[in-house]
Amino acid sequence: MEQIKIVAIYGSPRRNGNTATLLKKAVAGARDSGAQVEEIVLRDLKMSPCLEIFGCTKSGECRLKDDFQKARDKIMASHGLILASPVFFYTVSAHTKILMDRFQSLWVKKYWIDKTPLNSQKVTRKGLFISVGATKGKKLFDGILLSMRYFFDTIDMELWKALLYRRLDFEGDVLKFPAYLDEAYETGKEYVELLNKDFAASAREEK
Repeated sequence: MEQIKIVAIYGSPRRNGNTATLLKKAVAGARDSGAQVEEIVLRDLKMSPCLEIFGCTKSGECRLKDDFQKARDKIMASHGLILASPVFFYTVSAHTKILMDRFQSLWVKKYWIDKTPLNSQKVTRKGLFISVGATKGKKLFDGILLSMRYFFDTIDMELWKALLYRRLDFEGDVLKFPAYLDEAYETGKEYVELLNKDFAASAREEK
């Protein structure tokens, strides 16, 4: 079987914030389990928000040409996606929201035009989500998780697991909780092991 390929997306505006630190640990775990991981930092991309000009309704292709297409193609060609974003007003960061909104063009292609799954792979791809928030509210992650489930569904993935951490606000706060870092690393390893198992089983069925 080919090497598992994962895309890891840094959705935080801070390069070394708590979310980014946790994602780096998950990426390290994934690589230690044999995966090839490509990291994308959204703040470095030139990507316009969706302008809702409905240019995608005919072909499912976004008419805005920028770094979105490059990120989209890498995500759709991957075996899995690890997406990390802090909580901003009970949803994802602006950088992450722009990426998600631009995938509306693929939603149109999937549900309006082709009316079939976008991905040709027989196995259901799985995604991992990592998020932190500053407060301890019981409903802190309710909105963001709902958005994530629908986003992953749009790209033919299911949300396999979400690592959610409260009371992390200032840069470096997560370093006070080694157990969180260990969990992110071990989850990265577990994630790749699961993907290997799923895709290996699918390959055997095709023979």
